[in-house]
Amino acid sequence: MGVFDGIAKDLLATLDSGLDAYDARLRSEQIGTVVRVGAAVADVEGFTELGADELIAFPGGLMGAALDIDEKRVGVILLDPAAALAVGSEARPTGRAIDVPVGQALLGRVVDGLGHPIDEAGPLRATECWPVDRPAPAILDRAPVEVPLQTGVKAVDAAIPIGRGQRELIIGDRQTGKTAIAVSAMLNHQAGRPGGQGPAAKPGLCVYCAVGQRASAVARVIDTLRRAGALERTVVVVAGSEDTPGLQFIAPYAATSIAEFFIARGEDVLVVYDDLTRHARAYRELSLLLRRPPGREAYPGDIFYIHSRLLERATHLRPERGGGSLTALPIVETQAQNIAAYIPTNLISITDGQIYLSPVLFEKGMLPAVDLGRSVSRVGAKAQLPAYRSVAGDLFLSFAQFEELEVFSRFGTRLDKATQLKLTRGRRVREALKQREQARPAPPEQIAVLLAATHGLMDALPLDRVADAERAISQAIRETEAPLCRRIENGEPFDDDARTALISTIRQALAPLTQEGGNGDA
Repeated sequence: MGVFDGIAKDLLATLDSGLDAYDARLRSEQIGTVVRVGAAVADVEGFTELGADELIAFPGGLMGAALDIDEKRVGVILLDPAAALAVGSEARPTGRAIDVPVGQALLGRVVDGLGHPIDEAGPLRATECWPVDRPAPAILDRAPVEVPLQTGVKAVDAAIPIGRGQRELIIGDRQTGKTAIAVSAMLNHQAGRPGGQGPAAKPGLCVYCAVGQRASAVARVIDTLRRAGALERTVVVVAGSEDTPGLQFIAPYAATSIAEFFIARGEDVLVVYDDLTRHARAYRELSLLLRRPPGREAYPGDIFYIHSRLLERATHLRPERGGGSLTALPIVETQAQNIAAYIPTNLISITDGQIYLSPVLFEKGMLPAVDLGRSVSRVGAKAQLPAYRSVAGDLFLSFAQFEELEVFSRFGTRLDKATQLKLTRGRRVREALKQREQARPAPPEQIAVLLAATHGLMDALPLDRVADAERAISQAIRETEAPLCRRIENGEPFDDDARTALISTIRQALAPLTQEGGNGDA
């Protein structure tokens, strides 16, 4: 018995020392009660302390975020389906705002608005989380937009140039090619220019944020990125039409925080928001369910601020702040070409320009259907390659004059030779601006084709041979003018000697086609 008594004494002594060291303290915990459940919101009472946008945990792993905070009631937007949530359920604050995982582990992944993977590629191994709603960089932390972002679309790169760090709106009716423009920019941006020099040749990263889109449309974009080898340098954030309005509302902010992690490390990131029309509708739905007073078109009064605080985060940082850039391409959908509607005009005033896609041009087969007359870039011209400014500097004015002349000529009036020449040349320029969705010509090829069209080198060709002429020109300058191509891509001045050399190469490339062509307007 002596052995057992000794063991018992030692055990009791250990327990006594542990109890003496234990400091029993009361821990307060807030527990609220759900008093109302809506389609995508819930009202909770019983909280005494709560932060803005704080995450709220409900039974069964359901999460929400505090959007309306009153003295007695909290309006919570639900980030998961609310089928299992009932009146009387407990609600517990988490003490943290809405955040999202960030880091290299997200590249090549498809996640939802909270950063949860939805691509069946295993769990994320992110080591850091950032709040989805972060303040925009200060004015003194920003640098001028000086580096071009090439989209691979001739009409955009030549007439509506975009710079890295710019906010350029893509606007148009349904099914006019808005997403195609954005995807082309993503593919061109992440590829960079192998062998080129300077910041413009550096490949960048992309974040594609799909808000309220059909699953089939998102799957097509992901498949396009995967087949082009671009998915490994892209993060896809999806809040589809089947997701809750709360998740659709926070998805663009989450995508921007993911991008900001990379720009703080010197990367150039392109973010596509597809599209902010559905984002505004999701926020309108949440606001009406939370019984906020409606304004114009039933949108809440702060809808402008919702989008401005998102797009203000796009910038080019100074070198001491990392030197990265965040370029935003928000997409907005119009109805019946009404760009004066509430949300489109808001976004036009927030952004640095817009690319307008016309359904009329689309129906005529003018693809991409970019309407140069309604499109503008207020910042990117300063970052455009010098060769573009030299070759296509007056493209806006000359093309607008051609379109007016073409309308006038339909009345059957007799035209003088100068007017006929303008019409002939304008039709070649219009044909030269067309391109297939998969085609993304390099800047030297674009410049050579535009030089040929605007300077009358294609006037003798039939319209149906312009595409053949473009292929011949592109092949010729790649094979015979490689040094000149490098100078153009590196941003060197495009002087008279370079223009003469390029025109000579173009003439040689077009000679076989011109001999076969016959009458130019055939």
